Amino acid sequence: MTSKRARVVRAVTSVYFKTIRVKRFKVTSMRRRMNAIGRLLAPAPGVEIDSDTIDGLHVEYLTPAAAGDDELLLYLHGGAYIAGGSTTHRQLASHIARAANVRAAVPDYRLAPEHPFPSAIEDVVGIYRTLLTDGHAPDKIVIAGDSAGGGLTLATLLTLRDAGDSLPAAACLLSPWLDLAGTGETMRTHAGRDPWFRADDLPMVARYYCADDKFMHPLVSPVYADLGRLPPLYIQVGAEEILLSDSTRAAESIEGAGGSVDLEIWPGMWHVFQAFVNRVPESRDAVRKIGNYIRRRLDPAE
Repeated sequence: MTSKRARVVRAVTSVYFKTIRVKRFKVTSMRRRMNAIGRLLAPAPGVEIDSDTIDGLHVEYLTPAAAGDDELLLYLHGGAYIAGGSTTHRQLASHIARAANVRAAVPDYRLAPEHPFPSAIEDVVGIYRTLLTDGHAPDKIVIAGDSAGGGLTLATLLTLRDAGDSLPAAACLLSPWLDLAGTGETMRTHAGRDPWFRADDLPMVARYYCADDKFMHPLVSPVYADLGRLPPLYIQVGAEEILLSDSTRAAESIEGAGGSVDLEIWPGMWHVFQAFVNRVPESRDAVRKIGNYIRRRLDPAE
């Protein structure tokens, strides 16, 4: 049974998203709006915030009081590759960091349309390699991301795998956007269920990131990639999302390639519902489970 708070949040946010007209919106306005909202969201209690630069990019570190120095969560924010950053996702990333008792690094990777595909991938791959050079062991790193950040997480893993780099211990994907071509069946079957997104809008947003002829590129839309030889993955997705089939197809592909994947479809939930960790009990439960998964992968012997 979906909680009353979840039903209220779903209804209120649905009204907001219905006011957005993608044909008329401006990227700069969307960024300002997201940043303004992000500044109003408090980080998890007991999490220290500090900043640094890696490869010339701003990175915000979120450190729970009891977290050690040897483990790291590399968190990649969502925002359709065109918006978002460490400020907008500070609350969600800090709660995940606290739930896992691990220090999180949230980079401000370059955004489209000023920096289209593959700029974001290049940034994150470069940051990951610098972390290894600086002494972080790959088996003590977990990469996670929501929405476009989930797609970026998987694209990063594919790039590292194909280049022969050492891979992280695991990855977590929250409502990942894995098919910019929008060919999944839930783009059609969930069109009347998704409280946030309209299928016709997504290609217009995707074109800020890359041209139409790249929509099925495996690093743009990892559902079309060979998903074998990846570290263990944990995927959480809402049952009401038009992007649901992005997750189910990716999970099937990983399993078919002999990989390890835990897919959880949350009844009644919408896109990146985990972001409402301070409002919705299902969101708190989901963040707690992400934290537990990260801990198991960082401490496999325990």
